[in-house]
Amino acid sequence: MKKIVLSFATLLALTAVFAFSIASSWNIKSDYSIKFSGEDASGIFKTFTGTINFDEKNLAASNFAVTIDVKSINTGNGMQNKHAIGAEWFDAAKYPSIVFNSSKIAKAGTGWQVTGTLEMRGVKKEITIPFAFVPKGNEAVFSGTFNVNRNDFGIGKPASGTAGVIKIEVYVPVTKK
Repeated sequence: MKKIVLSFATLLALTAVFAFSIASSWNIKSDYSIKFSGEDASGIFKTFTGTINFDEKNLAASNFAVTIDVKSINTGNGMQNKHAIGAEWFDAAKYPSIVFNSSKIAKAGTGWQVTGTLEMRGVKKEITIPFAFVPKGNEAVFSGTFNVNRNDFGIGKPASGTAGVIKIEVYVPVTKK
C-alpha cells in the first residue's frame, strides 16, 4: 500500500513540475509588421511565421522560433525587390528564409531581451534583441527595434560605417493558443 501511495505521490509531483514548466503558447496574428531601413533601402517583409512560447514568470521554458520568407520583401520598388532577392543580396533561390531561434530570454529593465541565432544567407550569428511584451487578456503584443550589420551576413557589396547597418522594427500581435 505504501508503494502505491508513494508512486501516486511521485506521479502527482512530476505532473505538477511538468505543468508549471511549459510556457504559454501564442499564435501570431496577421497584422504583424517586420520593417527594415538603411542607407540603401527600406521596406517590409510580408511573410512571417513561427512559434512563440513566452511566459513572463517562466523564462526558462520560453522560446521563439521564427522565419521570414525572403521573397516577401517589399521595398516599394519592383526592380529593387528583384535586386534584393538576387544573388548579390539575399540570394533567395539558395537561401529562401531568414531564421531566428532563441537560446535565452531574460528580463532587462522594464522590458526583455532574447538571445539566439539569426541566420541570413547561410550565415549564423548570435544576437540579442531587446523587446517589449504588452499582455491584455488572451492577447498581447511583442515589439522591438534593433540593428543588424548586413556585412556580417554577406548581404550586398561590403559597406563601411552606417551603410552596412540595417534598422529592424518588429511589431507582432499574438493571441493565446
